[in-house]
Amino acid sequence: MSRPTLNDLTAFMAVATHRNFRRAADALGTAPSTLSHAMRALEDRLGVRLLNRTTRSVSPTEAGFQLLARLQPALASLDEALAGVASFRGQVAGTVRINAPRVAASLLVRDIVPLVAKRFPDVVVDIVVEGQLIDIVSAGFDVGVRLAGSIPRDMIAVPLGDPVSFLCVAAPEYLARFAAPETPDELANHRCIGHRMPSGKLYRWEFERAGQELVVEATGAIILDDEELMVDAAVSGLGIAYVAGPAAEAALKEGRLCQVLGAWTPAPEAVALYYPGHRAVPPAVRAFLDCVKVVGRVPS
Repeated sequence: MSRPTLNDLTAFMAVATHRNFRRAADALGTAPSTLSHAMRALEDRLGVRLLNRTTRSVSPTEAGFQLLARLQPALASLDEALAGVASFRGQVAGTVRINAPRVAASLLVRDIVPLVAKRFPDVVVDIVVEGQLIDIVSAGFDVGVRLAGSIPRDMIAVPLGDPVSFLCVAAPEYLARFAAPETPDELANHRCIGHRMPSGKLYRWEFERAGQELVVEATGAIILDDEELMVDAAVSGLGIAYVAGPAAEAALKEGRLCQVLGAWTPAPEAVALYYPGHRAVPPAVRAFLDCVKVVGRVPS
């Protein structure tokens, strides 16, 4: 039996991780048909089926799972060894794939990526904006960003920026037509800008005051699934929006929005960047994390 090439094994790991030939091909920069032929050739060479294929899905067989479990740490060690050689040139290179919600992605682009570009010009930061909670390992990401309370316990978390408050905001023109609500219950008499979550459900607005917690099902004439659009809708006077503080920060400073129900604002929630703690951290990811920590030590 001839030994598979490193390219063969890398391709198998991409398919087994993404569970999809097209996504794996995109990650590798090749065609899905080429990747499919390569996997059949690898199985023929090894004399064992590694992947179960249907018209809609791909999943590893028992042998495929065993090979994947051994390949992941082995290839991570190989990447680390090659990066060690690169360090003699004084360079760190590679791609850091990040999954983050839009507000956190904006923070990364504004504060972190410029420092990475300055210190590590050969590191590519690939950010995918997504509101839905996913398994970053199986989806092929190196790093994720979420509210700290929603991060799996087997991940290593690194604080990112200041804790985030969720605010109710409305345009001055709207508040001139409709008296500002004094309690969350009064939102029933207002036009509220609904927030549809990635699951398809409407987000229920959360409030807190003196230990009292309230949850309100806010409804209105418009429902959106993007916080920037919610802010735009509120600025246009379409109603009251409930958004993360950073999303509304500029509009609040410029007077295009006003905060309402400030006394009912829930406690701020910490935001963190997270990554797997059970495998070697690639040099490019380590360089990115170092920049996150440096920015976190700089007074705002």
